[in-house]
Amino acid sequence: MTTPTMIDSTPESVRALFDRIAPIYDPLNNWLSLGQHRIWKQMAVKWSGAKSGDTCIDVCCGSGDLAQMLAERVGNGQVVGVDFATEQLAIARQRVQNRHLTLPITWIEGDALNLPLPDNHFDAATMGYGLRNVGDIPRALRELQRVLKPGATAAILDLHRPTNPLVRNFQQWYLNTIVVPLASHYGYSNEYAYLAPSLDRFPTGQEQRNLALEVGFSTVTHYPIAGGTMGVLVITK
Repeated sequence: MTTPTMIDSTPESVRALFDRIAPIYDPLNNWLSLGQHRIWKQMAVKWSGAKSGDTCIDVCCGSGDLAQMLAERVGNGQVVGVDFATEQLAIARQRVQNRHLTLPITWIEGDALNLPLPDNHFDAATMGYGLRNVGDIPRALRELQRVLKPGATAAILDLHRPTNPLVRNFQQWYLNTIVVPLASHYGYSNEYAYLAPSLDRFPTGQEQRNLALEVGFSTVTHYPIAGGTMGVLVITK
């Protein structure tokens, strides 16, 4: 059994990690989620309340799945995809080009803790697998609250540690015996060993609700999914 090791979690190290894993990020997401991650992302897009004509933001957009889903939903609206990993953004752009799509997406290199965007600007927001990796979760939530219009909603999807001991044990077994060895096959064992410690220090659903209220969101709900191994935090300004 592979024992996950702690990695340096400074912003610079996290950025470098996501740049390194960019080439295998999508295939390993499929393995990690047993192919279900796109369904969960569609749930997040739906819970964001994004609709035709809206201006939306996908923070920590990675390789662009959620941003593309948002763009297809808003039609003649506008989507901004933000990430601080340049290699991930390059793949996001290339994926849209490969699909020969004309989507209303603007890709921006930027930090979730200091979004280079105006106050009260967006009708809806999403974030997929990003909140767990930022260096300051309250600050990231505060930035989302700042750029959303009053009454707008953000839906934040991420991995979680389940409360059920059996499910938790299965999750750990799956990470140790399937995900990390698979990443090791591609030469990325150290990069994917970060998953377990990142889950251990990630706030629970209740803690996330409390943090969202503290930074000024008016309505907060947390939906556990996939047996509690995933969750979507839905927060309205």
